[in-house]
Amino acid sequence: MNDIIQSPNGAAIVAENLVRKFGDFFAVNGVSFRVEKGEIFGFLGPNGSGKTTVIKMLTGLLPLTGGTAHVEGLDVRTDAEEVRERIGYMSQNFSLYNDLTVIENLTFYGRIYSLPPDKLKRRMDEIIELNGLGPYTTRLAGRLSGGWKQRLALGCAMIHEPKLLFLDEPTAGIDPVARRQLWDLLFELSGHGITFFVTTHYMDEAERCSHIAYIYYGKLIADGTPDSLRELPEVHPQGAIRVEITAPEVTRALRIVRTLPGVRSATIFGQSIHALIDDHLELDTLSALLQKQNIAVAEIRPLAPSLEDVFVELTYKYQAKMEANRA
Repeated sequence: MNDIIQSPNGAAIVAENLVRKFGDFFAVNGVSFRVEKGEIFGFLGPNGSGKTTVIKMLTGLLPLTGGTAHVEGLDVRTDAEEVRERIGYMSQNFSLYNDLTVIENLTFYGRIYSLPPDKLKRRMDEIIELNGLGPYTTRLAGRLSGGWKQRLALGCAMIHEPKLLFLDEPTAGIDPVARRQLWDLLFELSGHGITFFVTTHYMDEAERCSHIAYIYYGKLIADGTPDSLRELPEVHPQGAIRVEITAPEVTRALRIVRTLPGVRSATIFGQSIHALIDDHLELDTLSALLQKQNIAVAEIRPLAPSLEDVFVELTYKYQAKMEANRA
């Protein structure tokens, strides 16, 4: 492991060879990464891959079976209570009190952190203004829409002015407009020096992160900036290029594309098809092959890999490796 990972100095989080076992099952196995202060760190992976388990280990809620972790310079093994005092945590599910108002929820969480009355009042005023909660201060939390519930939950998580916030799928179940508004708020808070550790399933949200790690069933298989991940050799197979095929009958076109010689893989992205093809297959030839199958082609153009392409390719490679090891 390199010295950058090993040294916790100056980083918000340094995790080295994290292991968490439940009986004989490895929920997390040898995971290492570093989160710099002020980053929006995206932690991605399928359901059941260990994302929430890692968060609970870093916040001191689950003991480490193996490895080390430092959060805000503190060892989570020996200083778990102090770690929790310095961070904020927003869980997957709305965990506030539905029968309390917005003000009452903020007051309750401020008192949990033993904020003196004058500081609590100042923080509540700041959060209400920053999170746009002004029109809803007397509304019961249970009567807020999904997006406003998440804004309130975020406000409660940051009431004690933590410099590091863990957000476990903060936009799950809320509408696209509310998702965008919440991310605009995260960017604004990041500009104030707050570090975010965010789990998400949404690729558009991953694109907004300054640093991304991808965990696949307990193993970290990617770690870097979005641009650096797009340049990984696994994402650029030798002798192949990516193209976008735009066609009116996209589902029918996909069935045909997958049968054509020189096409390695293809899948639908919105109203078009993303395909990985042999680099000697000319785009005009590909268009002609589709037209012979009565597929009207509006456009075929070269395409840079998306983050979804990255994670799909890495997943396929990891699955193939695991199958080879079992053979």
